Amino acid sequence: MFYNDHEPHHFHAIYGEYRALIGIDPIAVLQGELPRRATSLILEWAALHQAELEDNWRRAREHAPLQRIAPLD
Repeated sequence: MFYNDHEPHHFHAIYGEYRALIGIDPIAVLQGELPRRATSLILEWAALHQAELEDNWRRAREHAPLQRIAPLD
């Protein structure tokens, strides 16, 4: 996530040379492309941490420090 980023609520996913914007609600690839396996793992992670992602989006809008979100086990 970046401070002062544009709507809709999203985060940036980077995997090697691939980049994508992932929507938070609903969880979906909004733009870009990732390998199929990476996309699957990122969407699974986002579903598990959707509330935390929303909270970090709100924090970014307020220029508050973002909270670390645990990786996928």
